[in-house]
Amino acid sequence: MTSGVSSSTMKVIQHSTERLRTALVSNSQTVAKLYSKYTKEERRLLEEGFHPGEPGSLFEPITVHSDSDWILAHPEEPQDFETFYKDPYRRTPNADHSTIYLQTIGSFGEVGAQTDLYVEWLRDYCQAFFYGLSVKLLPTVTVSETRCSFRVNSNSHNLQILTGDLLRFLEKRKPKDAFCIVGITMIDLYPKDSWNFVFGQASLSMGMGVFSFARYDDNFYTRSYAGRLKKQIQPKPGAYSVFDGYYTPPITSSLLLRSCKTMTHEIGHMFGMKHCQWMNCIMQGSNHLEESDRRPLDFCPICLHKLHVSVGFQIAERYKALLHWMEEDQSQTSQPGGSSACHASHSFPKPTEAFQTSKIWLHRCLDILEKR
Repeated sequence: MTSGVSSSTMKVIQHSTERLRTALVSNSQTVAKLYSKYTKEERRLLEEGFHPGEPGSLFEPITVHSDSDWILAHPEEPQDFETFYKDPYRRTPNADHSTIYLQTIGSFGEVGAQTDLYVEWLRDYCQAFFYGLSVKLLPTVTVSETRCSFRVNSNSHNLQILTGDLLRFLEKRKPKDAFCIVGITMIDLYPKDSWNFVFGQASLSMGMGVFSFARYDDNFYTRSYAGRLKKQIQPKPGAYSVFDGYYTPPITSSLLLRSCKTMTHEIGHMFGMKHCQWMNCIMQGSNHLEESDRRPLDFCPICLHKLHVSVGFQIAERYKALLHWMEEDQSQTSQPGGSSACHASHSFPKPTEAFQTSKIWLHRCLDILEKR
């Protein structure tokens, strides 16, 4: 890996074209055969990734803005396609395990149409992103039903719930046909007492993960954040009433964008994908919100190839499904029954303003795939 310094504070991580080609296609004849199955147009799109950052390229190199960024703080060996493909512990969906289950934990806002729609939007996005798999919502559970440990964070004075306990709860809830089960919550998380917080945590071998959207509130890091407890309280273990009426962030376009990013990144790990170090990609690690916001909404070519071999789909069809989610008529909804959901979607149109960059990018990808 070579690093070219572009300014006093920012580094650009550049790999040679040859290294990127090997990472995508492989030098192994057997593994390279998988790549040869793509259409000429699909290969043209994927090979845009050989020159990230060049004028007009669809893909950008990773930029490191500070020593606290993930790639410097957590050095790990980059995972190329061949390493991923040959990983004996990699989990792949099959006929008996082809459903992604989403388990909401705790309140997502005042009970009502917009909260229901938000969770439905997440489900629909996940279904388009992991095109070819089924995504289902499990009935919401309260924090008390999980019996998890919790605490008040001594710095930010907000409530937090313990990830290990939540993963144990999800293990019991996991349906037999699940490829994976992921818990999502608006309450902040911590993995152990010595840690300040964590965005999410997963058990890849068990096909389980849990992640929080609490810190995606635009005001989280301000003194005016409404999730700060007014009084210095130390709730007793098991006193779950502290979560009754606890603050949840308003459903904004940036919250929806950040939620979609975190959800798909964490589920990407369930397929055996490690953090991406090749170029800008949804599978990059992130240590903080600013770094998370820099990540694009979709895969780089190397990680897209990993998903493709795991699920199987036409790349153009997947991109069209994602575009449809971003652009669909707001009267449409995936909820059965129709009328009440249809009513709600008129009252609360899906806030996709923050997805504009991704929309333009998807259209550019389809221009290549469909020679438009």
